Amino acid sequence: FPVTIGRYKGRGLIQITGKYNYQQFADYIGFSLDEIPDYLETYDGALISACWFWNVNNLNRFADTGDMRRLTKAINGGYNGYADRYKLYQRALEIIK
Repeated sequence: FPVTIGRYKGRGLIQITGKYNYQQFADYIGFSLDEIPDYLETYDGALISACWFWNVNNLNRFADTGDMRRLTKAINGGYNGYADRYKLYQRALEIIK
């Protein structure tokens, strides 16, 4: 997974990265930017940030159609690890059907 080194490195279930995303999330939950790095490392912060990122980026439009390629691009900015992710997605579909 790509991560930014330093204070605004990837944290949370979706790996929120960069000062801009940290600030946007901080504004959303009413925290200061300085509080966000530690908060993202908590269970609540990891989960809430993933839900926030998913909603803000309207990721259901890709998930609902099974478009893993576009979903991967929207989350990661590229396709690094896509083959493994796609295999896991296919396996998950087999399990839930």
